[in-house]
Amino acid sequence: MAEITLTKDNFETEVLKSEVPVLIDFWAAWCGPCKMIAPTVEEIASEYDGKIKVGKVNVDDEPELAMAFKVSSIPLIVVVNKGEVVSQLVGYRAKEDLVEMFENLI
Repeated sequence: MAEITLTKDNFETEVLKSEVPVLIDFWAAWCGPCKMIAPTVEEIASEYDGKIKVGKVNVDDEPELAMAFKVSSIPLIVVVNKGEVVSQLVGYRAKEDLVEMFENLI
């Protein structure tokens, strides 16, 4: 499954009611570290297809979601499982760090 663009309109269905854990990448087009981590997030979406969902939230397009998650720095990677935030990391991180966030949930 490809990455899902998350909006306030599909957030409840795609994230809060998801049957599998959801990794969310909060990002912006002008953010250098966001661009650096994007290929890693895309790889995870492909490799863990069916085991997790991967969603992306553009903080400029979705300020309400950014505020709800108290986003103060990006990229912010959040894992939501059964409607609850279970882990989060700020800034560019290695793929292993991201996988570690959800591997015990799948």
